[in-house]
Amino acid sequence: MAYWMISDRNLPADKPQSPASFGDNCGSLTFWCSDQGPATDPTKWTLVGRNEFQQRLIAAAANFPAIDPRTGNAGNQRHVTFFIHGYNNTWAAEAACYQSICDSLFSGPDSLGECIMYDWPSLGDVLGYLPDREHARNCANQLADVLSELYEYMRAQQIAAQKDPAKRCNAKISIIAHSMGNYLLEKAMAVVWTRKNQPLLMSLIGQLLMVAADVDNDLFKSGETVTQSDGDAIANLTYRVTALYSGKDPVLGASAGLKHFGKRRLGRSGIDHDYPVPDNVWDADCSAFFNAQTVEGYPVSVHSAYFVVRQTIDLMRELLRGVDRTVLVSEGLVPAPLAKAQVV
Repeated sequence: MAYWMISDRNLPADKPQSPASFGDNCGSLTFWCSDQGPATDPTKWTLVGRNEFQQRLIAAAANFPAIDPRTGNAGNQRHVTFFIHGYNNTWAAEAACYQSICDSLFSGPDSLGECIMYDWPSLGDVLGYLPDREHARNCANQLADVLSELYEYMRAQQIAAQKDPAKRCNAKISIIAHSMGNYLLEKAMAVVWTRKNQPLLMSLIGQLLMVAADVDNDLFKSGETVTQSDGDAIANLTYRVTALYSGKDPVLGASAGLKHFGKRRLGRSGIDHDYPVPDNVWDADCSAFFNAQTVEGYPVSVHSAYFVVRQTIDLMRELLRGVDRTVLVSEGLVPAPLAKAQVV
């Protein structure tokens, strides 16, 4: 299988062109491909030009099977998915998480399609939380550039498909954002929505999975009312938003203590239901999946366990496939009774 990476870490000119040489600051966007992996081996990655990266990705998506939504098989349509890592991740740590996601969801006969790692310069230092948050904000424009370009491509494809159905795009666009990667995405989506004149009729993202999101839990408090907030941008550019959270997450508990910006973390407390919530936004309490202290014999933090615990991986697969939330609850893929109380 192929591996894909877009990075905005600085790449010093006096060092080899390799992920092993990435710096800790924001730099120009670079584009990387690996035809065989593993993704964790920096020597397997090749630096390519932006246009070559785009053409390779378009060619890969063109090989996705065409799915006629009238047949009821829309859930089998394949994805181009972005994975945005979180806080305190060195490149090696995020590559390992990306490899795990690819192995679980984007490989073999049940592959959901292609997955792209979006790499931003997290400091990888627990004492650097506030600088990391600033890095995430500073990197938002770079991610917005990528998403804006994707928006224009998808819009052009929709227009072409109206004239000729054979030109319909065979890929869905989805995002899995982890921890502070959700803050980076929040700021980037706000930029995209503003650039595109705040569209209300075209979604860019099919499914957004906000995993252990290190953002305020009242992000979507404007509900169906459009107030030009960051939450409005996410809700209006996305078909469905799912926040996966757990009160057992000690990392988000610590992050709240480090800054205390006034609201609880979405990834620890779930959505603040004291406010109205857009109909396409919901949350799933995954705490019941994290009873064990180890996974396959290895100790694991709840904050990162979403990507190794079988139940959460199965849930993410069905969410990306677009299975209705009521079905997910009724089939036990979302723990009850909390999920039942939150489904509308």
